[in-house]
Amino acid sequence: MNEVLQIIKSRRSIRNFTEQQIKEEDLRAILEAGQYAPSGIGNQPWHFIVVQNQELLGALSDASKQVAKNHKIEFFRKLADNKEFHAFHKAPTVVIIAGDEQTPCSPADCAAATQNILLAAEALGLGACWINYGLFVFDGEESVHYKKLLNIPAGFRPFYSVALGYRKGEVPKAAPRKENVINFI
Repeated sequence: MNEVLQIIKSRRSIRNFTEQQIKEEDLRAILEAGQYAPSGIGNQPWHFIVVQNQELLGALSDASKQVAKNHKIEFFRKLADNKEFHAFHKAPTVVIIAGDEQTPCSPADCAAATQNILLAAEALGLGACWINYGLFVFDGEESVHYKKLLNIPAGFRPFYSVALGYRKGEVPKAAPRKENVINFI
């Protein structure tokens, strides 16, 4: 099977990481892959924020849990009440993908960049997980504080984040794929 197709099919969301920090050369390759994502009209409206400070990641997690306590989805509210839950699964590195709010396709473009980051991590043998929970903080009262702390450019909004690190434990099996999701016309 083609190597790219194999990477796509073998990638899994990893939520259990070792404490070991990822190599800088791997991180740079992953970020470069994100930059090569397609974007509407070639705008490339993304900005990547790399966080490797565990204290800051813990604060982002706690602040997001505070916002999630009032979320309309019960699952998110339950996670907010779980003292053991860490939004970023204690990954050694988290990449926040922010997008220019004035660019109409920014959410889709940033999603494409996020997928490239996930696939690059898999290609390099790293574990990764696409996480949105840890960004609930940007819907709350502390949004301005954390945008400033993370040096997020003015006019940019954090859309997605990816936890990165070395896998700890077994790689989960793929869930069965849904059937009847394709129409040929």
